[in-house]
Amino acid sequence: MKATAERIEKNTVLLEVEVGQEQFSNAIEKAYRKLVTKINVPGFRKGKAPKVILERYIGKQAIVDEAMEIVLPEAYMKAVEDTGIEPVSQPELEMVQAEEGKPVVFKAKVVVKPEVKLGQYTGLQVTKPSDAVSEEDIQNELDRLQNRHAKLLTLEEGTVEDKDLVTIDFEGKIEGVPFEGGQSNDYTLEIGSGTFIPGFEEQLVGIKLGETKDISVKFPEDYGREDLSGKDAVFTVTAKVIKRKELSPLDDEFAKDVSEFDTLEELRADLANKLKKTAEEKASSQVRAAVLEKAVEGAEIDMPPEMIDGRVEEMLGNMEQRLMSQGVSMENYLKYTNSNVDDMKENLRPDAEKNLKQTLVIDAVAKAEDIQLTDEDIDREINRMSEEMKQDAEVIKKIIEGQGQMDYIKKSIIRDKTIQFMLDKAVVTEGTIEAAGE
Repeated sequence: MKATAERIEKNTVLLEVEVGQEQFSNAIEKAYRKLVTKINVPGFRKGKAPKVILERYIGKQAIVDEAMEIVLPEAYMKAVEDTGIEPVSQPELEMVQAEEGKPVVFKAKVVVKPEVKLGQYTGLQVTKPSDAVSEEDIQNELDRLQNRHAKLLTLEEGTVEDKDLVTIDFEGKIEGVPFEGGQSNDYTLEIGSGTFIPGFEEQLVGIKLGETKDISVKFPEDYGREDLSGKDAVFTVTAKVIKRKELSPLDDEFAKDVSEFDTLEELRADLANKLKKTAEEKASSQVRAAVLEKAVEGAEIDMPPEMIDGRVEEMLGNMEQRLMSQGVSMENYLKYTNSNVDDMKENLRPDAEKNLKQTLVIDAVAKAEDIQLTDEDIDREINRMSEEMKQDAEVIKKIIEGQGQMDYIKKSIIRDKTIQFMLDKAVVTEGTIEAAGE
């Protein structure tokens, strides 16, 4: 087989491929064997009609077309491999010659991965945000623990206060007319949680147990449903049950009840360590994002729309899988959010383009710096996955190989090494920054 590649536009390549006569003849034979078992030829048992008889019955071109279905995918993939191009779209095929007894000749026009002209990617100046943990941060964590482990007391009488859990019936109306999704019975709401429309929870404060009250609110302009956005509504609400949290005092007994520690001081120290680790991880993540952002800003990339389209479809597919794992269909999700697939694709597009540009720059830096993968790198990653999944490393390796994911793992390792190279070469100062991801 012969294959040549010519760049006819900035990100478009024209492949010209010639498949040898012998290879095509083999494909013709395979096509005949496949078709003869599927087609009933009068006077012959199924699968027994000679090739010449089958040709007369269904036409010679039908066998040639079937042979092309066998030859083309294999020849195209081999041409891609031989020429070293990296397609990002499906090819547009043009048949030049497809006759039995002659070589097959075809052309394939395909959009390829764009070239990246790197700018500065070492010595990038970024500022690392503070990872300090304050006493207020620690106290906030203790307060959260205190609330999480609070006892709930059901009131026999009284009025709603902030932080109470209230079970309510409600019905919403716009201009006196009930609207879809505006009614519910026995709905439990924590006052101050911000779950409902702004102003709703605040107006429940002071309502008596068993009392019914009209609450006037205005839906936000950016509310997820066009039929409700910016509209004034009145909710008729009845407070059926009021539960109030009884907080335990923050002392050694509390520490024993909610943790493995015997004293409050030990619990505070553990929370401080965890908060410090989280803050360090967040700061490192922001530095990483800032370095990548600056490297991308300095690079020149003419991104093909087809490549972005492909990433958007991939992101949409991942989202659909996540929804399915939660028992929600994409159809119901779109209905609930009053959206459609086209809107979702448009919303995903900026992130898809940003993600692709970062990957392209990382790959270009890896190539420029000749970042290499070692067996130790692979073993280290598999051991990390082994610890995370609590599975034997050899089992993890066999699963990865069996699923054909080893190339993906190798690329991920090289990209991680490349990012670390860029971080090691960056000029990082301490302080606070407005960085990507902050």
